[in-house]
Amino acid sequence: MAQIVVIDTGGQYCHLIARRVRQAGVQAGISAPDRALEAAGGCKGMIISGGPRSVYAPDAIRCPREVFTGPVPVLGICYGHQLMAHALGGVIRPGVYREFGEARLKILGKDTILRGVESDTIVWMSHGDEVVSPPPDFDVLGETENCRIAAMVNHRRTMFGLQFHPEVTHTQHGQTILRNFLFDVCRSVVDWNIASQVGAVQERIRAEVGNRKVLFFVSGGVDSSVAFALCAHTLGPQRVAGVFVDTGFMRKGERAQIQAAFGARGWNNVRFVDASRDFVSALHGVSDPEQKRLIIGNQFLEVQRKISRDLDLASGAWMLGQGTIYPDTIESGGTKDAAKIKTHHNRVPEIARMIRDGLLLEPLVSFYKDEVREIGRQLALPEQMVEKHPFPGPGLAVRCLCSDRDHPVAPGDELRHIVYGRYGLDAVSVPLRTVGVQGDYRSYSNVVLLVGDADLDTYGQAATRITNELPATNRVAFLVATRGKENVRSAFVRRKFVDWERLELLREADAVANTLLAEAGLAGKVWQFPVVLLPLSFAGGETVALRPVLSTDAMTARCADLPMDLIRAMARSVLAIPGVDAVVYDVTSKPPATIEWE
Repeated sequence: MAQIVVIDTGGQYCHLIARRVRQAGVQAGISAPDRALEAAGGCKGMIISGGPRSVYAPDAIRCPREVFTGPVPVLGICYGHQLMAHALGGVIRPGVYREFGEARLKILGKDTILRGVESDTIVWMSHGDEVVSPPPDFDVLGETENCRIAAMVNHRRTMFGLQFHPEVTHTQHGQTILRNFLFDVCRSVVDWNIASQVGAVQERIRAEVGNRKVLFFVSGGVDSSVAFALCAHTLGPQRVAGVFVDTGFMRKGERAQIQAAFGARGWNNVRFVDASRDFVSALHGVSDPEQKRLIIGNQFLEVQRKISRDLDLASGAWMLGQGTIYPDTIESGGTKDAAKIKTHHNRVPEIARMIRDGLLLEPLVSFYKDEVREIGRQLALPEQMVEKHPFPGPGLAVRCLCSDRDHPVAPGDELRHIVYGRYGLDAVSVPLRTVGVQGDYRSYSNVVLLVGDADLDTYGQAATRITNELPATNRVAFLVATRGKENVRSAFVRRKFVDWERLELLREADAVANTLLAEAGLAGKVWQFPVVLLPLSFAGGETVALRPVLSTDAMTARCADLPMDLIRAMARSVLAIPGVDAVVYDVTSKPPATIEWE
């Protein structure tokens, strides 16, 4: 039985909270809000997650009021904090300033849950509404510059509310706060570890597969490789087959590297299929990122159908296996009340039908990337494969941004007002929309480009201020260098789509930037390094965006603080590639931006 129950209010964080509880060695369960009272029976504590709604919205998610008046300790996070305040007589209003990303917590009152946390610590915010008046008998424990009640407590009822997210890695001492709640408040005991889960997963694999065989489409990435190896180890290699599909969206030299790695492992049951012409041509004239992802997902299914006919999958002797992990399902709107951030290629409608029909095996679907890596180590996979940077299933197709028309950049007075006086920078709005996540909802808005000399921290502060004050902005980058002396205000977004020429340019830029990162000995520091091609033209060419990030689970991330000398060296080398006009560096956190631009 779970010691801690996490109430899913439909946001992107519910399962991350459960993950953090498990990292502390405590079994966690998940419950719907309307069953929260029932779930409270027998547990030692309850955590109510963040979510995308307002407590005053017609479709607001509610918990029974008795949850907050019973004997079980309760921690409300973000929406859960607001829900607790609302249920017990507090007041919630839209914030004067939204907060996304880093904020500094000033501690006003020490308490069990904040033991070991110093004032001015960095916390992670993602909210529009805020508690402006706490319920009766609650004391305020902490505030930020823009949020007066960032933490509160009712000592008598052992109830706590936090507007920030302690479960994300970028909240300093976040795990300390959670451990204080788990062990000091709830008196939990250690009863969970990843090693104990592998055997349970293998049992589920055997039960779901039965006498069938499993076909995997392997990409060479961590998730599909670990899923493939786990099933081969569980069922035997003769019952597991792999197919590597060359989509044309791979990085430079990647197919040869993957063939060598699979061969060294002895995976001779993997066949290689070149379907690049079909995939690239299917994206002709398509600019919308959701449409691109759906088309790519359906192209994968077309290849699968051809392989299925060869293997006679219709006979019922085979299942399709996938390396889906939990963040894929969360961002695709995989829970009942969750907002869809982006559709992953392994969550297109036909895949959903296969799940319903019992034809799909996803052995890693309840795990996060760090857990998947640990499972890979237990299977004795090579460290180079286990530690490989994440790479999206649609590959470079979603790093090759498109536009269906020409647009000039827009120098906005409001942008200049925000950044010039305080940071000495100029800013323009680039009419090129990218995907973000704000208040747990998907956003799709224009990029802001900062112009002027500053250090990385100043660029980051300006980015946070812009995205907090301008609701229609989710991503900010700064201009590192241009090939010539062109003025950014004369730049244009050009009408462009995915094609072979653009993919080759992006492949080369990606290889150059990642090679320099590795040569600097910093590849292991960075969680992921998307290199993105933008149809932003200064002198007839395009712009390359560098997006290295720090993260542990992909649910939250922040801009990697690479040395400025290295950033400039990358820019010089990328600018030497014919067809590149400029290089920019993305300094936005997740939220409000996603890691990938699409």
